[in-house]
Amino acid sequence: MLLDENLPRKLARLFGPRVEVVTVRERGWGSKKNGELLAAASGEFDALLAADRNLPDQQNLARYDVTVLVLEARSNTLEDLAPLVPGAIEALRRARRGEAARVEA
Repeated sequence: MLLDENLPRKLARLFGPRVEVVTVRERGWGSKKNGELLAAASGEFDALLAADRNLPDQQNLARYDVTVLVLEARSNTLEDLAPLVPGAIEALRRARRGEAARVEA
């Protein structure tokens, strides 16, 4: 799974050993816009984990071979996002490539 740059890097550790998480910064993709990022992640990652609630509406996700998981929390702090991790793992199991799933508190 690819962790978008607007999420705290420490969030990756909370997914444990069952879900491999790589950050956008680790891949050197920090300057990519959403469409470019989706194209780069497509086929290489199962999912893009993001907090941009508008991303699914702004992009034609069916064009990309990647699932978008949108975390919807009060803020982008680790404290607010951590409780969403179990739901994100479950959503990843059910999600289909080219679609978005919202994970809410």
